[in-house]
Amino acid sequence: MEQVAAFARMRKNKKQLISAFLRMRLRMMEKKILALDLGAESGRGVLGLFDGRKLKLEVVHRFPNGPVRTLETMHWDVLRLYGEMLTTLRRCAADHGEIASLGVDTWGVDFALLGRGGTLLGNPRHYRDPHTEGIMEQAFARVPRADIFRQTGLQFMRFNSLFQLLALQRDRSPLLDVAENLLFMPDLFHYFFTGLKVNEFTNATTSQIYDPTAKRWAYSLMKAFDLPGKILGTIVNPGTVLGPLRSSVATETGMKPIPVIAPATHDTGSAIAAVPAQGNSWAYISSGTWSLMGAELPAPLINDKAREYNFTNEGGVGETIRFLKNIMGLWLVQECRRAWEREAKTYNYEDLTRLAEAAPAFTSVVNPDDPNFILPANMPQALADFCRKTHQPAPLEPGAVVRCALESLAFRYRWVLERLEELLGRKLETIHVVGGGCQNTLLCQFTADACNRPVLAGPVEATAIGNVLIQAIGLGILSSLAEAREVVRNSFEVRTYLPKESGQWEEPYQRFLNFV
Repeated sequence: MEQVAAFARMRKNKKQLISAFLRMRLRMMEKKILALDLGAESGRGVLGLFDGRKLKLEVVHRFPNGPVRTLETMHWDVLRLYGEMLTTLRRCAADHGEIASLGVDTWGVDFALLGRGGTLLGNPRHYRDPHTEGIMEQAFARVPRADIFRQTGLQFMRFNSLFQLLALQRDRSPLLDVAENLLFMPDLFHYFFTGLKVNEFTNATTSQIYDPTAKRWAYSLMKAFDLPGKILGTIVNPGTVLGPLRSSVATETGMKPIPVIAPATHDTGSAIAAVPAQGNSWAYISSGTWSLMGAELPAPLINDKAREYNFTNEGGVGETIRFLKNIMGLWLVQECRRAWEREAKTYNYEDLTRLAEAAPAFTSVVNPDDPNFILPANMPQALADFCRKTHQPAPLEPGAVVRCALESLAFRYRWVLERLEELLGRKLETIHVVGGGCQNTLLCQFTADACNRPVLAGPVEATAIGNVLIQAIGLGILSSLAEAREVVRNSFEVRTYLPKESGQWEEPYQRFLNFV
């Protein structure tokens, strides 16, 4: 028996050595991996050039994105977006030669419904569409809030997929009667590329119809709401090879039938995979239109306190859980800039940061997650109205408005950090900020000061980086999330912000607490 066991160990070690050797050979050859990364404002095709140790990025194609208003509804123009992706593939084929694989990531919660024969049943609704107003209260009258959280562990936000489905049900939409499949946005594009209808794990977990404890769809919740569970499909993990590019797409674009690989298709899932962290005593902020702040856990954390603080358990790479809270983010500043542009006052983000830095500190603060900031007609006016309503001076000049928004975001980050540490029962020593928002140097310094923690900012292109590296895992070039993060540390600069004036933030933070 000992000889048999020794032989089995030898065979296992031999397989591990062969696997490591093959990965090394693969990594010695530069690979070109295409990330199709769609955000709420824009999309792009980003080519990752990976030599086995370092990763470089090259943007192949950029294109605008945003809601399309028809009558009283807001939709995503998915066919135009798919056309932009095909343009990206054509450019890759013409200019970059052989590509190893491609994968798509987008925002969460929004979905398409497919009917018989895989027919797309209309353009998907935009998560800011007003049809979900009031739907949560109606839902809680049917199934208690605590029961929904116990089954899904997800933060309550009116645009979660569950509430979008219930809004369709309430409005007697015929789509639910004929739908055969529900595909989240990146699932839909992967379906266009491969013909395969599946739901990727990280995006499925943003829906509030997934049970992270049981690791399956929350079918009992769907049944309780009389929603059609049949539309929910097979769940696949990040790094899954979905199949080759359909021959018709390959012919149309000049590409070869390369593998289509599911990254963490929720953009935050890919971004967190690219956090260049080690150990477990760190928090993250994926900073952009939204700020998603949390910690990476090995299992979901679902209890009364997590429900009270409205935290969420979303799926990550390597069967991790992104325990986090959604915060309104730089949407506040983006919408101010758009409002000023409508008044023929044009500012770039550098201008606004400079003006905010020169404005007086702590004049007024707001709760960034106030519902009035979700889709205001005029964001500067909405911020001023909040301040007047709470008996504070209303910021009027652009510098004062932006400073109010950035200081308020930093205070919100501190509030979330304190709740995180309370729920986890341990201190989080550093804060990693990734994504486009890490370029806002003033917000990074405000975050370090408000939270009294070092802030490590970067990489900027975290979502595209994570997308590429998870595809590399699917290709067998990398073996793990830890190895992928080592590549990030080897490849991209991280800037450190140390707390400078934390004491000055105490009194205004106590004022801020009155508004959350």
